[in-house]
Amino acid sequence: MRDRRLHLHLATWLGQWPAGPGLHVVGSARRARPAWDGRLRPAIAVTAGVSTVLSVPPDRVAAVRELARRPDRLLATLPSAVDHPGWVIHDDVFRWSVAPAPLPDAGEWIPPTTVGLPSWLRLFKQDVLVVRDDRGRYLSGVGIKRHDRHGHELAVGTVPAARGRGLARRLVAQAARRVLDDGAVPTYLHDRGNAASARVAEAAGFPDRGWRSYGVYPG
Repeated sequence: MRDRRLHLHLATWLGQWPAGPGLHVVGSARRARPAWDGRLRPAIAVTAGVSTVLSVPPDRVAAVRELARRPDRLLATLPSAVDHPGWVIHDDVFRWSVAPAPLPDAGEWIPPTTVGLPSWLRLFKQDVLVVRDDRGRYLSGVGIKRHDRHGHELAVGTVPAARGRGLARRLVAQAARRVLDDGAVPTYLHDRGNAASARVAEAAGFPDRGWRSYGVYPG
């Protein structure tokens, strides 16, 4: 572990960190409470090297540990094991940074209720970082998922017409600096098959360290 903020974030977010080799199923009351957007995340795992911590509601630990005896079936059966059989599995690359790329700022911080923002940015409760064109139309933006006071996850989106200009990477680096200034560590998750998001992360100073995160999310 290279950063104490990341250690504290994962210990708080998951309920335990670090752990030894193998898969460790742990119970956390956070898995039974709404997350940053008001929706449940009944299972979240982070893998670093040969160690995985899988966080589930305390009353589901025994059932999930039984499932873990069949690793080849775990992801397929995990939603049912945490009482959400219709929900989906997200399987992501987990990135973090304490040294964002020194890219120039690109956006302005504005309330998420500002007219013209996409619906996904309106989920955030604090200011979001946005680039708009000279007519005030949204081009690209970043929201910060404040999971706890130690770790804040960045989410970015750009309209198709504005892609390829480097806006996303500049916004991610700018938002990461804000998170670090606030005393937390910025994290960035993306689907393992999303090459565009991977390029943004790399360019913004979030290297791929081989870490993984998977979990059960609303469908």
